[in-house]
Parts: sequence; C-alpha cells; structure tokens
Amino acid sequence: MTTFITFLILVFVILAMCIGLFFGKKPITGSCGGLANLEPGRECEICGGNPSKCIEQ
Repeated sequence: MTTFITFLILVFVILAMCIGLFFGKKPITGSCGGLANLEPGRECEICGGNPSKCIEQ
C-alpha cells in the first residue's frame, strides 16, 4: 500500500511539472548549454548558439 501511494505521489509531481512547463511557454532555465556544451561543435537546439534568444523567449 505504501509503495502504491508513493507511486501516485511521484506521478502527480511529474504531471504537475509537465503542466507548468506547457503553460510557461519558455525554455527551462539553463537549457542553453548544459549537455550541448560537453561536445565540441554542438549548439543549443533552442537558440542556435545565440544565448540572447533563450532569454527573449
């Protein structure tokens, strides 16, 4: 029973984060860079290498 309740709480939290992301209409903070900066030659999918575009959105 405890496992089931924990699972439901986890699913609720994930759904709440998804809803917040969909209605926020802006990139997650820190999305320019992150894993894309680990490999040379890759650029951010959101801003195309121009970080000011991420701030504008």
